[in-house]
Amino acid sequence: MSSSTENVDDMLSMLPEDILSRILSLMPTKLAVRTSVLSKRWRYTWTSVTNLDIDYTRYHRSNEKIIKKFVDGNEGNFIKFVDRALKYCRTSHVKLFRLHVSNYHHAIGSSVSNWIDSAVRLNVRELDICVIQYELPLSVFTCNTLTSLRLELSACDFGGWEFPSTIYLPCLKTLDIVGCNNPQAIHGCCPVLESLSLEVSCNDEQDFVLNIPTLKWLKLICRSGSSNGNSKIMLRVPKLEYLFVDGVLCSFFEMEDVSSLVGASIACWHSKFDFLWADILNKLSGVQNLSIENFTSPLPIFPNMKQLELTGTWRHGQITQFLESCPELKILIIDFVDWRDFKKQKPEKSMLIPACMQTNLTTIKFSKCDGDTCDMKFLEYMLGNAQVLKTVTIFAQENLLIEEDPCFCAQVLKIPRASPHCEIRFRTRKLPPPQEFEYDDTDEAEAFY
Repeated sequence: MSSSTENVDDMLSMLPEDILSRILSLMPTKLAVRTSVLSKRWRYTWTSVTNLDIDYTRYHRSNEKIIKKFVDGNEGNFIKFVDRALKYCRTSHVKLFRLHVSNYHHAIGSSVSNWIDSAVRLNVRELDICVIQYELPLSVFTCNTLTSLRLELSACDFGGWEFPSTIYLPCLKTLDIVGCNNPQAIHGCCPVLESLSLEVSCNDEQDFVLNIPTLKWLKLICRSGSSNGNSKIMLRVPKLEYLFVDGVLCSFFEMEDVSSLVGASIACWHSKFDFLWADILNKLSGVQNLSIENFTSPLPIFPNMKQLELTGTWRHGQITQFLESCPELKILIIDFVDWRDFKKQKPEKSMLIPACMQTNLTTIKFSKCDGDTCDMKFLEYMLGNAQVLKTVTIFAQENLLIEEDPCFCAQVLKIPRASPHCEIRFRTRKLPPPQEFEYDDTDEAEAFY
């Protein structure tokens, strides 16, 4: 070992035990355990971690060898590793136990319940479970220390899972459930619940009723069932501050007393019936912040709207319709624009300026600018008519902003501005790299030797 490496090791070793524990708790458990081979000082340091992050998943290419190696590989060593990690864990209060297993193996499946039971006995506060499993131990649903619970259970036959008849989680504040057939079973079982994410299957046979007086944040993922547009999603959540709706819009919404609702996000990419768009937007007309991906109906007036985010691709007519419906709008965030319909507008209509652009709109964020003709038309319209605009931030691909192609920036800066105080900023929009990871199936048990 080099002297520089020894010095670094000595510096780390001199840190207090609780600091080292915090550092190792930020790592996946597999890596934290491997530090035991560094020196005698480090041999048992990992046993004081407060987070246990265990992952047996893999992202892979279409490679038969990789897949075969995963399926027929080290399940036995993985089971032995998790068993020992829980056995040697010295902390009496685990902050987080995260268990993600994407491969079904009968040996792993029979061990999952024991692992979760062990975490509950360690007074776990946060559970994040993603496994191929029909059911979990009952101790999960009566754990007195749980404050956050995420359950994503996938059955081998692609069926859903169900809550047991006995549930009581007195300290639970955050609940995220995926694939559950009876989510309404949580009513009255989580007395301090504030954040909830769940899937809703819409059908005409039964309305979905959610009655949680303490709830402040709600995400609903709507699954299209046999609904003909007659079913209802009934929300009795008087303290709700933020609502997120995703999936397929296929039911009416009934919301009792939404005076506390500040923001909403509608990420539904499709609606079974156009009148359902009008229904939900009317129910949300009092919000201050709205993010929306699509709509196919007339808009209500949003008298309190301060921030509007338009995700996806938006035409000129849709954008101006929203601007006309939000007289108090201050911030506009938009992804893509398709202004090919702009030239089809009659001259007198295209010159009408929405009220918010005359008195309130100060900030525009154009988050996915490609620099094409449609983008330039959008910028010309907004810059030329927004009279109190202060900041326009344009996120464009790197090739538009480098010296090899300075024309785009120059063209934008030459656009006449209705506001004398408007500043234009350019930022690089970086595309995320493709994910091609392989599971490292090195012998998990080696670190314990």
